[in-house]
Amino acid sequence: MRAALAPGIRLLRALPRDSRYRGLTLVLTFLCYTSYHLSRKPISIVKSQLHPNCSALDPNPHNDSNSSTWCSWAPFDGDNYKELYGALDNAFLVAYAIGMFISGIFGERLPLRYYLSGGMVLSGLFTALFGLGYFWDIHVLWYFIVMQVCNGLVQTTGWPSVVACVGNWFGKGKRGLIMGIWNSHTSVGNILGSLIAGVWVSSAWGLSFIVPGIIIAAVGIICFFFLVEYPEDVGCSPPLHHMASDEEDAGGVTTNGKDPEAVTSNEGPLSTSGQSSTDHLHSPKEAAEEPEAISFLGALRIPGVVEFSLCLLFAKLVSYTFLYWLPLYIVNVAHFSAKEAGDLSTLFDVGGILGGIFAGLISDYTGGRATTCCVMLILAAPMLFLYNHVGQNGIGTSIAMLIVCGALVNGPYALITTAVSADLGTHESLKGNSKALSTVTAIIDGTGSIGAALGPLLAGLISPTGWNNVFYMLIAADVLACLLLTRVVVKEVRGWCGYMARKRG
Repeated sequence: MRAALAPGIRLLRALPRDSRYRGLTLVLTFLCYTSYHLSRKPISIVKSQLHPNCSALDPNPHNDSNSSTWCSWAPFDGDNYKELYGALDNAFLVAYAIGMFISGIFGERLPLRYYLSGGMVLSGLFTALFGLGYFWDIHVLWYFIVMQVCNGLVQTTGWPSVVACVGNWFGKGKRGLIMGIWNSHTSVGNILGSLIAGVWVSSAWGLSFIVPGIIIAAVGIICFFFLVEYPEDVGCSPPLHHMASDEEDAGGVTTNGKDPEAVTSNEGPLSTSGQSSTDHLHSPKEAAEEPEAISFLGALRIPGVVEFSLCLLFAKLVSYTFLYWLPLYIVNVAHFSAKEAGDLSTLFDVGGILGGIFAGLISDYTGGRATTCCVMLILAAPMLFLYNHVGQNGIGTSIAMLIVCGALVNGPYALITTAVSADLGTHESLKGNSKALSTVTAIIDGTGSIGAALGPLLAGLISPTGWNNVFYMLIAADVLACLLLTRVVVKEVRGWCGYMARKRG
Protein backbone atom coordinates (compact mmCIF):
# COMPACT_ATOMS: atom_id res chain seq x y z
CA MET A 1 0.00 0.00 0.00
CA ARG A 2 1.46 3.35 -1.06
CA ALA A 3 1.55 6.03 1.66
CA ALA A 4 -0.02 9.44 1.14
CA LEU A 5 2.20 12.29 0.06
CA ALA A 6 4.11 13.80 2.97
CA PRO A 7 2.36 16.85 4.51
CA GLY A 8 5.41 19.04 3.99
CA ILE A 9 5.55 18.17 0.28
CA ARG A 10 1.82 18.88 -0.07
CA LEU A 11 2.41 22.28 1.49
CA LEU A 12 5.27 23.02 -0.92
CA ARG A 13 3.14 22.01 -3.89
CA ALA A 14 0.35 24.33 -2.71
CA LEU A 15 2.71 27.32 -2.69
CA PRO A 16 3.20 29.32 -5.89
CA ARG A 17 6.42 28.64 -7.77
CA ASP A 18 7.81 32.10 -7.01
CA SER A 19 7.14 31.71 -3.28
CA ARG A 20 9.03 28.42 -3.14
CA TYR A 21 12.14 29.87 -4.74
CA ARG A 22 11.95 33.08 -2.72
CA GLY A 23 11.74 31.01 0.44
CA LEU A 24 14.72 28.92 -0.66
CA THR A 25 16.76 32.07 -1.38
CA LEU A 26 15.92 33.60 2.00
CA VAL A 27 16.81 30.41 3.90
CA LEU A 28 20.06 29.81 2.02
CA THR A 29 21.33 33.39 2.29
CA PHE A 30 20.27 33.44 5.97
CA LEU A 31 22.33 30.31 6.67
CA CYS A 32 25.26 31.69 4.67
CA TYR A 33 25.58 34.92 6.60
CA THR A 34 24.79 33.24 9.91
CA SER A 35 27.86 31.10 9.34
CA TYR A 36 29.95 34.18 8.44
CA HIS A 37 29.20 35.80 11.80
CA LEU A 38 29.43 32.48 13.59
CA SER A 39 33.06 32.24 12.44
CA ARG A 40 33.86 35.85 13.47
CA LYS A 41 32.63 35.64 17.05
CA PRO A 42 35.10 33.14 18.66
CA ILE A 43 37.94 35.68 18.91
CA SER A 44 35.93 37.80 21.38
CA ILE A 45 35.19 34.73 23.54
CA VAL A 46 38.75 33.38 23.48
CA LYS A 47 40.39 36.71 24.43
CA SER A 48 39.74 36.21 28.13
CA GLN A 49 41.39 32.78 27.94
CA LEU A 50 44.54 34.00 26.19
CA HIS A 51 45.35 36.19 29.21
CA PRO A 52 43.37 34.91 32.22
CA ASN A 53 43.94 35.68 35.90
CA CYS A 54 46.42 32.89 36.61
CA SER A 55 46.63 33.61 40.35
CA ALA A 56 43.00 32.50 40.71
CA LEU A 57 43.77 29.09 39.20
CA ASP A 58 45.64 26.07 40.52
CA PRO A 59 49.21 26.50 41.81
CA ASN A 60 51.83 27.27 39.18
CA PRO A 61 53.31 24.00 37.89
CA HIS A 62 56.32 25.89 36.47
CA ASN A 63 58.16 27.43 39.39
CA ASP A 64 60.42 29.41 37.10
CA SER A 65 57.50 31.21 35.45
CA ASN A 66 55.83 34.45 36.38
CA SER A 67 53.07 33.52 38.84
CA SER A 68 50.58 35.98 37.35
CA THR A 69 50.97 34.98 33.69
CA TRP A 70 52.07 31.33 33.70
CA CYS A 71 48.71 30.18 32.24
CA SER A 72 48.55 32.88 29.54
CA TRP A 73 49.18 32.10 25.87
CA ALA A 74 52.28 33.82 24.54
CA PRO A 75 52.57 36.37 22.99
CA PHE A 76 49.49 37.62 24.88
CA ASP A 77 51.09 37.10 28.32
CA GLY A 78 52.55 40.61 28.66
CA ASP A 79 51.10 43.78 30.11
CA ASN A 80 50.35 44.98 26.57
CA TYR A 81 47.88 42.17 25.91
CA LYS A 82 44.98 44.56 25.31
CA GLU A 83 46.93 46.34 22.60
CA LEU A 84 47.70 42.97 21.01
CA TYR A 85 43.99 42.10 21.12
CA GLY A 86 43.32 45.38 19.34
CA ALA A 87 45.93 44.46 16.73
CA LEU A 88 44.19 41.11 16.12
CA ASP A 89 40.81 42.79 15.74
CA ASN A 90 42.14 45.41 13.38
CA ALA A 91 44.08 42.95 11.25
CA PHE A 92 40.70 41.43 10.39
CA LEU A 93 38.64 44.61 10.27
CA VAL A 94 41.04 46.81 8.26
CA ALA A 95 41.49 44.01 5.71
CA TYR A 96 37.69 43.63 5.65
CA ALA A 97 37.13 47.36 5.14
CA ILE A 98 39.67 47.63 2.31
CA GLY A 99 38.52 44.42 0.66
CA MET A 100 34.85 45.40 0.82
CA PHE A 101 35.27 48.29 -1.63
CA ILE A 102 36.84 45.91 -4.14
CA SER A 103 34.50 43.01 -3.38
CA GLY A 104 31.36 44.74 -4.64
CA ILE A 105 32.99 45.44 -8.00
CA PHE A 106 33.92 41.77 -8.38
CA GLY A 107 30.47 40.73 -7.16
CA GLU A 108 28.77 42.59 -10.02
CA ARG A 109 30.99 40.91 -12.62
CA LEU A 110 31.29 37.31 -11.35
CA PRO A 111 28.60 34.69 -10.77
CA LEU A 112 27.39 35.34 -7.23
CA ARG A 113 27.02 31.63 -6.47
CA TYR A 114 30.67 30.90 -7.26
CA TYR A 115 31.87 34.06 -5.54
CA LEU A 116 29.90 33.45 -2.34
CA SER A 117 30.56 29.72 -1.96
CA GLY A 118 34.28 30.11 -2.77
CA GLY A 119 34.65 32.85 -0.18
CA MET A 120 32.93 30.73 2.47
CA VAL A 121 35.19 27.75 1.92
CA LEU A 122 38.31 29.95 2.11
CA SER A 123 36.96 31.67 5.22
CA GLY A 124 36.47 28.29 6.84
CA LEU A 125 40.08 27.41 6.00
CA PHE A 126 41.59 30.54 7.57
CA THR A 127 39.33 30.36 10.64
CA ALA A 128 40.42 26.76 11.23
CA LEU A 129 44.10 27.66 10.69
CA PHE A 130 43.83 30.27 13.45
CA GLY A 131 42.57 27.59 15.82
CA LEU A 132 45.23 25.11 14.73
CA GLY A 133 47.78 27.53 16.20
CA TYR A 134 46.73 26.10 19.57
CA PHE A 135 47.43 22.49 18.60
CA TRP A 136 50.61 23.39 16.71
CA ASP A 137 51.79 25.36 19.78
CA ILE A 138 52.37 28.58 17.82
CA HIS A 139 53.35 31.58 19.94
CA VAL A 140 54.34 34.21 17.37
CA LEU A 141 52.05 37.18 16.78
CA TRP A 142 52.57 37.39 13.03
CA TYR A 143 50.91 33.98 12.44
CA PHE A 144 47.65 35.05 14.07
CA ILE A 145 47.80 38.47 12.35
CA VAL A 146 48.24 36.87 8.91
CA MET A 147 45.31 34.51 9.50
CA GLN A 148 43.13 37.46 10.54
CA VAL A 149 44.12 39.51 7.47
CA CYS A 150 43.42 36.62 5.07
CA ASN A 151 40.11 35.87 6.75
CA GLY A 152 39.09 39.53 6.65
CA LEU A 153 39.72 39.70 2.91
CA VAL A 154 37.78 36.54 1.98
CA GLN A 155 34.87 37.40 4.29
CA THR A 156 34.14 40.43 2.11
CA THR A 157 32.59 38.04 -0.41
CA GLY A 158 29.61 37.52 1.88
CA TRP A 159 27.61 40.68 2.44
CA PRO A 160 27.44 42.13 -1.10
CA SER A 161 26.53 38.69 -2.45
CA VAL A 162 23.70 37.84 -0.04
CA VAL A 163 22.14 41.34 -0.21
CA ALA A 164 22.30 41.28 -4.01
CA CYS A 165 20.61 37.85 -4.11
CA VAL A 166 17.79 38.90 -1.78
CA GLY A 167 17.42 42.23 -3.61
CA ASN A 168 17.07 40.35 -6.90
CA TRP A 169 14.15 38.33 -5.49
CA PHE A 170 12.25 40.90 -3.38
CA GLY A 171 10.82 44.27 -4.40
CA LYS A 172 10.37 47.36 -2.27
CA GLY A 173 6.92 46.67 -0.80
CA LYS A 174 7.74 44.78 2.41
CA ARG A 175 11.50 44.91 2.05
CA GLY A 176 12.11 46.54 5.44
CA LEU A 177 10.18 43.90 7.41
CA ILE A 178 11.43 40.95 5.34
CA MET A 179 15.05 42.09 5.53
CA GLY A 180 14.67 43.03 9.19
CA ILE A 181 13.69 39.45 9.99
CA TRP A 182 16.25 38.06 7.56
CA ASN A 183 19.00 40.25 9.01
CA SER A 184 18.66 38.44 12.33
CA HIS A 185 21.26 36.10 10.81
CA THR A 186 23.89 38.54 12.14
CA SER A 187 22.73 38.16 15.72
CA VAL A 188 21.91 34.45 15.37
CA GLY A 189 25.45 33.89 14.06
CA ASN A 190 26.93 35.87 16.96
CA ILE A 191 24.87 33.89 19.47
CA LEU A 192 25.77 30.51 17.96
CA GLY A 193 29.41 31.55 17.63
CA SER A 194 29.49 32.52 21.31
CA LEU A 195 27.87 29.30 22.45
CA ILE A 196 30.02 27.05 20.23
CA ALA A 197 33.24 28.84 21.19
CA GLY A 198 32.24 28.71 24.86
CA VAL A 199 32.13 24.91 24.82
CA TRP A 200 35.92 24.62 24.33
CA VAL A 201 37.21 28.02 25.47
CA SER A 202 38.50 26.74 28.82
CA SER A 203 39.73 23.33 27.67
CA ALA A 204 41.06 23.57 24.11
CA TRP A 205 40.39 27.04 22.66
CA GLY A 206 41.66 25.97 19.24
CA LEU A 207 38.43 24.04 18.71
CA SER A 208 36.52 27.28 19.28
CA PHE A 209 37.83 28.29 15.82
CA ILE A 210 38.12 24.94 14.06
CA VAL A 211 34.48 23.91 14.52
CA PRO A 212 33.05 27.24 13.20
CA GLY A 213 35.52 26.99 10.30
CA ILE A 214 34.16 23.58 9.37
CA ILE A 215 30.58 24.87 9.64
CA ILE A 216 31.04 27.87 7.31
CA ALA A 217 32.87 25.73 4.73
CA ALA A 218 30.06 23.14 4.79
CA VAL A 219 27.36 25.80 4.34
CA GLY A 220 29.38 27.23 1.44
CA ILE A 221 29.27 23.87 -0.32
CA ILE A 222 25.49 23.68 0.22
CA CYS A 223 25.19 27.22 -1.23
CA PHE A 224 27.12 26.16 -4.34
CA PHE A 225 24.62 23.38 -5.09
CA PHE A 226 21.34 25.18 -4.36
CA LEU A 227 21.55 29.00 -4.61
CA VAL A 228 19.58 30.68 -7.45
CA GLU A 229 20.81 34.21 -8.20
CA TYR A 230 18.00 35.60 -10.40
CA PRO A 231 14.26 34.80 -10.59
CA GLU A 232 14.53 34.69 -14.39
CA ASP A 233 17.03 31.80 -14.17
CA VAL A 234 14.25 29.45 -13.00
CA GLY A 235 11.35 31.04 -14.86
CA CYS A 236 10.03 33.12 -11.97
CA SER A 237 8.73 36.67 -12.16
CA PRO A 238 11.19 39.44 -11.30
CA PRO A 239 10.06 41.74 -8.46
CA LEU A 240 8.90 45.33 -8.85
CA HIS A 241 11.60 47.55 -7.38
CA HIS A 242 9.84 50.89 -7.87
CA MET A 243 6.30 52.15 -7.54
CA ALA A 244 4.86 54.41 -10.17
CA SER A 245 5.16 58.09 -9.38
CA ASP A 246 1.43 58.47 -8.87
CA GLU A 247 1.40 55.63 -6.34
CA GLU A 248 4.08 56.98 -4.02
CA ASP A 249 4.47 60.31 -2.29
CA ALA A 250 7.77 62.06 -1.70
CA GLY A 251 8.19 60.45 1.69
CA GLY A 252 7.83 56.93 0.37
CA VAL A 253 4.29 56.21 1.67
CA THR A 254 2.05 54.36 -0.75
CA THR A 255 -1.19 56.14 -1.51
CA ASN A 256 -3.15 53.46 -3.27
CA GLY A 257 -3.00 50.93 -0.42
CA LYS A 258 -1.60 48.22 -2.67
CA ASP A 259 1.45 46.10 -1.98
CA PRO A 260 3.96 46.75 -4.76
CA GLU A 261 4.96 43.08 -4.61
CA ALA A 262 1.46 42.17 -5.68
CA VAL A 263 1.76 44.10 -8.92
CA THR A 264 3.97 41.38 -10.32
CA SER A 265 1.92 38.22 -10.70
CA ASN A 266 3.40 34.93 -9.57
CA GLU A 267 1.84 33.01 -12.38
CA GLY A 268 1.39 35.72 -14.99
CA PRO A 269 3.59 36.72 -17.92
CA LEU A 270 7.02 38.06 -17.28
CA SER A 271 6.83 40.91 -19.74
CA THR A 272 4.48 42.76 -22.01
CA SER A 273 5.60 40.61 -24.89
CA GLY A 274 3.67 37.74 -23.33
CA GLN A 275 6.63 35.47 -22.74
CA SER A 276 5.54 32.83 -20.24
CA SER A 277 7.60 31.59 -17.31
CA THR A 278 8.06 28.27 -19.08
CA ASP A 279 9.43 29.97 -22.18
CA HIS A 280 11.68 32.08 -20.03
CA LEU A 281 13.05 29.06 -18.26
CA HIS A 282 14.28 27.65 -21.55
CA SER A 283 15.66 30.95 -22.85
CA PRO A 284 18.09 32.31 -20.24
CA LYS A 285 19.33 35.87 -20.39
CA GLU A 286 21.72 36.58 -23.19
CA ALA A 287 24.93 38.22 -22.10
CA ALA A 288 24.35 41.04 -24.58
CA GLU A 289 21.01 41.87 -22.96
CA GLU A 290 22.47 42.38 -19.51
CA PRO A 291 23.06 46.02 -18.50
CA GLU A 292 26.57 47.15 -17.72
CA ALA A 293 27.67 47.09 -14.09
CA ILE A 294 27.69 50.52 -12.48
CA SER A 295 31.01 52.25 -11.75
CA PHE A 296 32.21 53.14 -8.25
CA LEU A 297 31.71 56.87 -8.83
CA GLY A 298 28.33 56.23 -10.44
CA ALA A 299 27.19 54.43 -7.29
CA LEU A 300 28.36 57.33 -5.12
CA ARG A 301 26.15 59.72 -7.13
CA ILE A 302 22.98 57.82 -6.16
CA PRO A 303 21.07 60.10 -3.72
CA GLY A 304 21.52 58.97 -0.12
CA VAL A 305 24.51 56.63 -0.61
CA VAL A 306 27.07 59.03 0.93
CA GLU A 307 24.86 59.99 3.91
CA PHE A 308 23.92 56.45 4.85
CA SER A 309 27.51 55.24 4.32
CA LEU A 310 28.92 57.81 6.76
CA CYS A 311 26.13 57.15 9.24
CA LEU A 312 26.92 53.44 9.13
CA LEU A 313 30.60 54.19 9.80
CA PHE A 314 29.74 55.45 13.29
CA ALA A 315 26.85 53.05 13.89
CA LYS A 316 29.06 50.07 13.06
CA LEU A 317 31.84 51.48 15.25
CA VAL A 318 29.52 51.11 18.23
CA SER A 319 28.15 47.71 17.20
CA TYR A 320 31.55 46.11 16.55
CA THR A 321 33.05 47.48 19.75
CA PHE A 322 30.34 45.55 21.57
CA LEU A 323 30.91 42.51 19.34
CA TYR A 324 34.63 42.29 20.14
CA TRP A 325 34.88 43.76 23.65
CA LEU A 326 31.60 43.09 25.49
CA PRO A 327 32.60 39.65 26.88
CA LEU A 328 35.89 41.07 28.21
CA TYR A 329 34.05 44.08 29.70
CA ILE A 330 31.67 41.73 31.52
CA VAL A 331 34.60 39.64 32.83
CA ASN A 332 36.45 42.74 34.10
CA VAL A 333 33.48 44.67 35.54
CA ALA A 334 31.00 41.98 36.61
CA HIS A 335 33.70 39.35 37.35
CA PHE A 336 32.02 36.47 35.52
CA SER A 337 33.94 33.55 34.06
CA ALA A 338 34.84 33.54 30.36
CA LYS A 339 32.00 31.14 29.51
CA GLU A 340 29.42 33.03 31.61
CA ALA A 341 30.44 36.34 30.05
CA GLY A 342 30.16 34.85 26.57
CA ASP A 343 26.70 33.49 27.30
CA LEU A 344 25.52 36.78 28.81
CA SER A 345 26.87 38.80 25.86
CA THR A 346 24.50 36.92 23.54
CA LEU A 347 21.62 38.95 25.03
CA PHE A 348 22.98 42.00 23.19
CA ASP A 349 22.46 40.06 19.96
CA VAL A 350 18.97 38.96 21.04
CA GLY A 351 18.16 42.66 21.34
CA GLY A 352 19.71 43.17 17.91
CA ILE A 353 17.26 40.70 16.39
CA LEU A 354 14.29 42.51 17.91
CA GLY A 355 15.67 45.92 16.95
CA GLY A 356 16.25 44.93 13.31
CA ILE A 357 12.71 43.58 12.94
CA PHE A 358 11.18 46.62 14.67
CA ALA A 359 13.20 49.07 12.54
CA GLY A 360 12.18 47.30 9.33
CA LEU A 361 8.49 47.20 10.30
CA ILE A 362 8.33 50.88 11.27
CA SER A 363 10.27 52.06 8.22
CA ASP A 364 7.99 50.06 5.90
CA TYR A 365 4.89 51.60 7.49
CA THR A 366 6.19 55.19 7.50
CA GLY A 367 8.46 55.07 4.44
CA GLY A 368 11.08 56.89 6.57
CA ARG A 369 14.23 54.77 6.67
CA ALA A 370 16.46 57.67 7.81
CA THR A 371 13.99 58.94 10.42
CA THR A 372 13.64 55.47 11.93
CA CYS A 373 17.43 55.21 12.20
CA CYS A 374 17.73 58.66 13.78
CA VAL A 375 15.11 58.05 16.45
CA MET A 376 16.73 54.77 17.51
CA LEU A 377 20.21 56.36 17.57
CA ILE A 378 18.94 59.24 19.72
CA LEU A 379 17.48 56.75 22.22
CA ALA A 380 20.62 54.60 22.18
CA ALA A 381 22.94 57.34 23.55
CA PRO A 382 21.37 57.65 27.05
CA MET A 383 20.86 53.87 27.24
CA LEU A 384 24.59 53.28 26.70
CA PHE A 385 25.34 55.73 29.51
CA LEU A 386 22.89 53.98 31.85
CA TYR A 387 24.20 50.49 30.99
CA ASN A 388 27.75 51.48 31.94
CA HIS A 389 26.68 53.01 35.25
CA VAL A 390 23.85 50.77 36.48
CA GLY A 391 23.91 47.80 34.08
CA GLN A 392 25.88 45.60 36.48
CA ASN A 393 23.60 46.23 39.50
CA GLY A 394 22.09 42.76 39.49
CA ILE A 395 21.65 40.10 36.85
CA GLY A 396 18.09 41.18 36.02
CA THR A 397 19.12 44.77 35.31
CA SER A 398 22.05 43.57 33.21
CA ILE A 399 19.85 41.28 31.09
CA ALA A 400 17.21 43.96 30.46
CA MET A 401 19.69 46.68 29.55
CA LEU A 402 21.74 44.43 27.28
CA ILE A 403 18.60 43.58 25.29
CA VAL A 404 17.48 47.23 25.06
CA CYS A 405 20.97 48.46 24.12
CA GLY A 406 21.29 45.70 21.52
CA ALA A 407 17.96 46.68 19.94
CA LEU A 408 18.76 50.41 19.76
CA VAL A 409 22.37 49.97 18.58
CA ASN A 410 21.85 47.18 16.04
CA GLY A 411 18.43 48.30 14.75
CA PRO A 412 19.78 51.18 12.61
CA TYR A 413 22.84 49.13 11.63
CA ALA A 414 20.59 46.30 10.42
CA LEU A 415 18.24 48.63 8.53
CA ILE A 416 21.02 50.48 6.69
CA THR A 417 22.92 47.35 5.66
CA THR A 418 19.81 45.56 4.36
CA ALA A 419 16.68 47.46 3.27
CA VAL A 420 18.43 50.82 2.72
CA SER A 421 21.24 49.20 0.71
CA ALA A 422 18.74 47.28 -1.42
CA ASP A 423 16.61 50.42 -1.92
CA LEU A 424 19.59 52.47 -3.06
CA GLY A 425 20.97 49.63 -5.19
CA THR A 426 17.69 49.56 -7.13
CA HIS A 427 17.11 53.34 -7.02
CA GLU A 428 14.83 54.78 -9.70
CA SER A 429 17.73 56.88 -11.02
CA LEU A 430 19.31 53.62 -12.24
CA LYS A 431 16.39 53.10 -14.65
CA GLY A 432 15.97 49.41 -13.93
CA ASN A 433 19.67 48.50 -13.93
CA SER A 434 20.00 45.84 -11.23
CA LYS A 435 23.77 45.58 -11.68
CA ALA A 436 24.36 48.16 -8.95
CA LEU A 437 23.24 46.17 -5.92
CA SER A 438 26.60 44.62 -5.02
CA THR A 439 28.56 47.83 -5.62
CA VAL A 440 26.19 50.03 -3.55
CA THR A 441 26.05 47.43 -0.78
CA ALA A 442 29.86 47.18 -0.77
CA ILE A 443 30.29 50.97 -0.61
CA ILE A 444 27.87 51.31 2.31
CA ASP A 445 29.17 48.31 4.24
CA GLY A 446 32.79 49.07 3.31
CA THR A 447 32.50 52.57 4.75
CA GLY A 448 30.80 51.09 7.80
CA SER A 449 33.65 48.61 8.13
CA ILE A 450 36.09 51.48 8.58
CA GLY A 451 34.13 52.30 11.72
CA ALA A 452 34.09 48.61 12.63
CA ALA A 453 37.91 48.69 12.50
CA LEU A 454 38.20 51.96 14.43
CA GLY A 455 35.86 50.94 17.26
CA PRO A 456 37.79 47.93 18.62
CA LEU A 457 41.10 49.75 18.00
CA LEU A 458 39.98 52.77 20.03
CA ALA A 459 38.55 50.47 22.71
CA GLY A 460 41.93 48.74 23.01
CA LEU A 461 43.71 52.08 23.35
CA ILE A 462 41.17 53.73 25.67
CA SER A 463 40.24 50.81 27.96
CA PRO A 464 43.46 51.01 30.02
CA THR A 465 42.31 54.50 31.11
CA GLY A 466 38.96 53.12 32.29
CA TRP A 467 35.80 51.63 30.79
CA ASN A 468 33.90 54.90 31.36
CA ASN A 469 35.98 56.55 28.65
CA VAL A 470 35.19 53.72 26.23
CA PHE A 471 31.47 54.33 26.71
CA TYR A 472 31.87 58.10 26.25
CA MET A 473 33.55 57.34 22.91
CA LEU A 474 30.64 55.07 21.92
CA ILE A 475 28.05 57.71 22.87
CA ALA A 476 29.88 60.36 20.82
CA ALA A 477 29.94 58.04 17.79
CA ASP A 478 26.23 57.36 18.22
CA VAL A 479 25.41 61.08 18.19
CA LEU A 480 27.57 61.67 15.09
CA ALA A 481 25.79 58.84 13.26
CA CYS A 482 22.47 60.55 13.93
CA LEU A 483 23.68 63.99 12.81
CA LEU A 484 24.94 62.67 9.48
CA LEU A 485 21.41 61.67 8.47
CA THR A 486 19.95 65.12 9.11
CA ARG A 487 19.57 66.08 5.43
CA VAL A 488 17.80 62.83 4.52
CA VAL A 489 15.53 63.08 7.57
CA VAL A 490 14.53 66.64 6.60
CA LYS A 491 13.69 65.40 3.10
CA GLU A 492 11.52 62.61 4.50
CA VAL A 493 9.70 64.98 6.88
CA ARG A 494 8.98 67.40 4.02
CA GLY A 495 7.60 64.49 2.02
CA TRP A 496 5.22 63.56 4.83
CA CYS A 497 4.13 67.18 5.23
CA GLY A 498 3.42 67.41 1.50
CA TYR A 499 1.48 64.16 1.59
CA MET A 500 -0.67 65.33 4.54
CA ALA A 501 -1.29 68.68 2.80
CA ARG A 502 -2.50 66.87 -0.34
CA LYS A 503 -4.81 64.67 1.75
CA ARG A 504 -6.37 67.70 3.46
CA GLY A 505 -6.70 69.47 0.08
